[in-house]
Amino acid sequence: MAYDSLQRLLLDNLTTAVVLLNGELRLEYMNPAAEMLLGVSGQRSLGQFVSELFSEMPDGLAALRQAVASGHPFTKREAQLLCNSLQPPLTVDYTATPMTGLGGALLLLELHPRDRLLRITKEEAQLSKQETTRLLVRGLAHEIKNPLGGIRGAAQLLSRELPDPALKDYTNVIIEEADRLRNLVDRMLGSNKLPQLAPVNIHEVLARVCSLVEAESQGRLSLVRDYDPSIPELLADSEQLIQALLNIVRNAMQAIAARKQPAEPGQIVLRTRALRQFTIGHQRHRLVCRVEVIDNGPGIDPALQDTLFYPMVSGRADGTGLGLAIAQNILNQHQGLIECDSQPGRTVFSLFLPLEQGVPTP
Repeated sequence: MAYDSLQRLLLDNLTTAVVLLNGELRLEYMNPAAEMLLGVSGQRSLGQFVSELFSEMPDGLAALRQAVASGHPFTKREAQLLCNSLQPPLTVDYTATPMTGLGGALLLLELHPRDRLLRITKEEAQLSKQETTRLLVRGLAHEIKNPLGGIRGAAQLLSRELPDPALKDYTNVIIEEADRLRNLVDRMLGSNKLPQLAPVNIHEVLARVCSLVEAESQGRLSLVRDYDPSIPELLADSEQLIQALLNIVRNAMQAIAARKQPAEPGQIVLRTRALRQFTIGHQRHRLVCRVEVIDNGPGIDPALQDTLFYPMVSGRADGTGLGLAIAQNILNQHQGLIECDSQPGRTVFSLFLPLEQGVPTP
């Protein structure tokens, strides 16, 4: 392998975002990690001025110019970078290193996102809490289902011995309520069956969800599709993914319906994007599919946001609190994750699914 090709291969596979500027602070090169961080295409951005890629306040541009002029590197901690109006500011640590090459001055920027580290820490805590909750629910379900079986059996035996058939109405109530509680416990536990993995087009899954939601909403809200057609097929259980996405979209639909005096029509946006070098839990994936469900409902009560994916937690009086717990369980079985960010008027559920998977998690 040629030395230049090896250098390019190493840069392209770094998780550190690397940006190379010329003496006029115009882009010469950025690696895929920088493309993902800044949300731009390196090929399309060649030759652009640095402020077209990101802006920093205050005096960030002056510091870069000073580094080129003086030849002295510098490091800045927790700098706020604004990339574009469609994404929030990035918090990064970055180092600027002046160099000489290609017939002139160059400036090498190495950007280390702090937001990503904070997100990974939050994800690890969330996964740990969910695993603890899952073990607790399974233990509790075992203790509930055993006496329920005894109560149901005793009610059946009593029903056979009753002299008056009219009294069987009471034993039937006992049997029906025992069955209802058993079904509730089963739903809390979720499916024990491993997902049947097969190549799935995520947009076909979303099309099925959209058709079901449009039939239920009967034109009361608009569904906006914002898809990235370049996303390849992923190994997944299409029926389980439909169930997970349907639970989330139905929650959004119900939240929109619960608005009081809405200022704008109800809208749900379904967006897909591909992410490079993305970490889920302790594992870094080369390529991940992100599916976002965005609604303009009233938002989620801040008191519920930390426990949103726990069983029996619901913001609605008539809710069971199982829809999001089931969706999270399905994503965990696919080695994925769900995140939520909510403010009044904008709630975003983000589903992350790795595009290369190993053995499904039982």
